[in-house]
Amino acid sequence: MKVLFLTHRLPFAPNRGDRVRAYHIIKMLARRGSVHVLSLVHDREEEAEAETMRRAGIGVTTARVHRGRSLVRAAAGLPTSRPLSHLLLDSAEMPAAIDRAVNTFEPDVVLAYCSGMARFALEAPLDRLPLVLDFVDVDSAKWEDFANVASPARRWLYRREARTLSAFEASAARRAHAATVVTAREALALKRISPDAPIHIVANGVDADHLAPRDAPTAAPEIIFTGVFNYGPNADGAVWFARHVWPSVRRAVPSARLTLAGSSPRRDVQRLADGSIEVTGRVPDMRPYLWRSAIAIAPIFEARGVQNKVLEAAAAGLPSVVTSAVRAGLPKEMLRACRLADTPADFAAAVIDLLALAPDARRALAAEAHVENLTWPRCLAPLGDLLQSAAASPSSSEAEPVAVPA
Repeated sequence: MKVLFLTHRLPFAPNRGDRVRAYHIIKMLARRGSVHVLSLVHDREEEAEAETMRRAGIGVTTARVHRGRSLVRAAAGLPTSRPLSHLLLDSAEMPAAIDRAVNTFEPDVVLAYCSGMARFALEAPLDRLPLVLDFVDVDSAKWEDFANVASPARRWLYRREARTLSAFEASAARRAHAATVVTAREALALKRISPDAPIHIVANGVDADHLAPRDAPTAAPEIIFTGVFNYGPNADGAVWFARHVWPSVRRAVPSARLTLAGSSPRRDVQRLADGSIEVTGRVPDMRPYLWRSAIAIAPIFEARGVQNKVLEAAAAGLPSVVTSAVRAGLPKEMLRACRLADTPADFAAAVIDLLALAPDARRALAAEAHVENLTWPRCLAPLGDLLQSAAASPSSSEAEPVAVPA
């Protein structure tokens, strides 16, 4: 089986949520057959990482996204029915890159990662190949969620994106041999807009062996929040926690420290740094920061799909405090390692209670998640089976084409 994997971001290094799932999918595909990655890249650093993947034996073709040009095209596209994400995730190099990948690799099946890449699979020459579309999360539902809490100026823009993208997602899901999502909640969201689509749940996993702690649990009252901190829900959650929860935690536990560990912190996140809060920026390896911590937090109020940070915290031996939005996407096994809180008072109380536990008790609580049952190979096996089935199916060239918004 030869799989052409289309992705909007190079899945290396696996240091953010969208890259982590893609990275492990590629590892799974390399074990089951052959995979060639066709990726948009957004800067020179990302382009350079393509060579790292090639040295590891993975075929990679890239197409550069030029942000300024994409923003101009997105502005010009506002009066049309085209999703803005399609205009922002685009490259003039993409047609030639597709031709090179198809002619040299000769794929049996296309796997499009997220709906933004599906449109390339629905156009010639890829439209003659069977398609598996991994939505991960239903992006149109995410934009609708964002619209519900946005300022009036952004509300119109987000609702426009939700509307135009849901129309595309509905038809693309019907066209695919299989449409996959990460949770039952996302499956329901996709079924609402595309009732006849062949929808399957392929859950996120966790690299349990890689994250397993090497030493005894810490007694220090160290709290960690991991993420990419130019992403609105992460940044907003960090600011909310620092302003509304952290003072109560510090009054109860004066020696408590908070680490905001992750790349691209927004300016208001950077300004949170003081004697009790560390803002790391990008780190080469998240494990030392997890292993030195006592508990993890996920104060995120707009969330779709699975928050990998909670799975990774449990694998590193940490219980978490999470919001209802985060809890809704977690595997049921993970809930035993989490405390739920949505208000500042409840969040502070949950953090203080967990810090009051003995270190071994905190680690035992994290162990109740049984992350050994949530490994990536186990979770992604159904996706490999779906791709195998698609590759063996009749050519999709006779199927009715999907209307791609103009």
